[in-house]
Amino acid sequence: MTESRREIVIDPVTRVEGHARISIMFNEHGRVEDARLHVAEFRGFEAICTGRLIWEMPRITSRICGVCPVSHAVTSAKAGDEILAVTIPRTAEQLRRILVLGQWIQSHAMSFFHLSSPDLLLGFDQPAESRDFFTVMRDNEEFARRGIRLRKYGQEVISRLAGKRIHADFVIPGGVRSALSEQNRDILLDGLPEAHSTIRMALDFMKAWLESPHDSFDIMGSFPSLSIGMINEHEELEYYDGTLRITDAAGNIVADRIDPRTYRDFIAEENESWSYMRFPYYQPLGPTRGMYRVGPLARLNVCARTGTPRADAELTEYRQRTAPQGTAQNSLYYHYARLIEILFALERIEQLLTDPETLRSDTLRSRAFSNRPQGVAATEAPRGTLFHNFSAGSDGVVNRTDLLIATAQNNLAMNRGIRQIATHLLDGPGQELPESLLNMIEAGIRSYDPCFSCATHALGRMPLRVDYRDQNGALLRSFARKT
Repeated sequence: MTESRREIVIDPVTRVEGHARISIMFNEHGRVEDARLHVAEFRGFEAICTGRLIWEMPRITSRICGVCPVSHAVTSAKAGDEILAVTIPRTAEQLRRILVLGQWIQSHAMSFFHLSSPDLLLGFDQPAESRDFFTVMRDNEEFARRGIRLRKYGQEVISRLAGKRIHADFVIPGGVRSALSEQNRDILLDGLPEAHSTIRMALDFMKAWLESPHDSFDIMGSFPSLSIGMINEHEELEYYDGTLRITDAAGNIVADRIDPRTYRDFIAEENESWSYMRFPYYQPLGPTRGMYRVGPLARLNVCARTGTPRADAELTEYRQRTAPQGTAQNSLYYHYARLIEILFALERIEQLLTDPETLRSDTLRSRAFSNRPQGVAATEAPRGTLFHNFSAGSDGVVNRTDLLIATAQNNLAMNRGIRQIATHLLDGPGQELPESLLNMIEAGIRSYDPCFSCATHALGRMPLRVDYRDQNGALLRSFARKT
C-alpha cells in the first residue's frame, strides 16, 4: 500500500486469484472522488485459440486457470458439440455434470475457508501479519482441517472422473474420453457424509456470524443491481445446460428463458483506459442501470428453488435472512450463497452417482466432423455464467474466439462496491488510515472470489507505453498506443 495526499494505492489486492490493484482518488478537500479496480495482467487466450482445431479447445482453454480449469474445458467442449452438430450421450452429459459440481465444491471451499475465513473468523481489523489462513489453522485447527478436506473432496471428484485434478484431458467435443469405474463411484459416495458434516458446520458458522453485530456491514458492497444466472425448465438452479433469467433488485423478472447462445444480443462491453478487464452490462438498460452480478449470489436470486431438499430448506432460510422483501444485494452474502451451492452440489452428485446410467461405458462420445460454422455455449462456473464462442471452418480450425468470463461480468459491481466502501470509511480530510480499513476495501473484492487471471482477453485494449532507459534511468526512446 502506498499513500499520497491525493491518492491511496492498494497493490496488490491480496487473497484473490490473479493480480490487481485498487486506487482511491481524493479531491482537494480530502473527499473520495473515485475508486478503481485495476487489472493489469493480460492473458490473450482468444488470440492463442485462433488457428487451432476445435477438438483442442477444451485442453487449451482449461489452461486459462488452475483453479477453475473444468469450467473452461466443459464450456469449450459444449461449444464444440454445437460445431459438430451432435447430441452427446446421456452418460457423457452426466459425467460432465458431476465434473462441474466437483469444480464448484473445490473452488467454493477454497474461497470460503482459505481466502475469506481470515476476515470472517479473525476479524477485518486483525493485524495483517496474523490475518491469514495459517493463523486460522493455528487458532481454529478443526475448522481449517475440515475446510481443507472439503476442498480435497471436490478435487477428488475431478480426479476420479478425469484422471487428475488439474488440466485433465477428459472432456472433448462430442462427449468424454473415459467411463467412471464402479470402484471410483463408491469412493466418491463414501466421502459424502464427511462433506455434508463440514458444510453443516460452515453454514452454522456463517449464520452465527451474520447474527453478530458488524458496524460497516451495510456498506460492504450493498447496492441494487441486476442478477443473471441459469435456470432449468422447472425454474431450479442450473449449472450445465439451461436458459438465462435476469432479475432486478426487487426480484422482478427483467428477461426470462433467454438462450445463452444469444448472449451478444443483450450483453455489451465498455473499455476503460485504466484496466485490461472490460466492463460488461445489460445493453437494453445501459451501463448504469444495466450493471449486473453473476455467481452464487445472482444464481440464488434468479432461481425459484435449487431442486434438492436440503439446499432448498437452506435457501428458504437464506432468503428470510438476507432479503425478505426482494433479493440479496449485499456482496458479503456471496459467502453464504457459496455454502448453499456446495450443499446443492453434494446432493446432486449423490443423485448422479447412484443413477445406473452414469456407470455405462459403451456410449461416451458422439463422433462427427465440423458441420456448423459457429458454436456458442455457456455453463455456470463457480464465479458465474461463462460463455465460450468459437467460429471455425469446415476443417474444424478456429478462426475467431470470444470468451466472456464471470469475473469480468462482475467488474462494474466490484468497482461500485469499492467506491461505496471507500467513501464511507475514508471520506474526510486529515483522517487516519489504519490498515484494517484498507483491508475492508479488499474484502469487498474478495466476496466475489474474482479470478483476474481468467478475466482479460484479446478484445480489450488499454493504452500501452514502452519506455527505453539507460542504466542511469534517463529516457532514450518511448512508444505509445492509443485505445
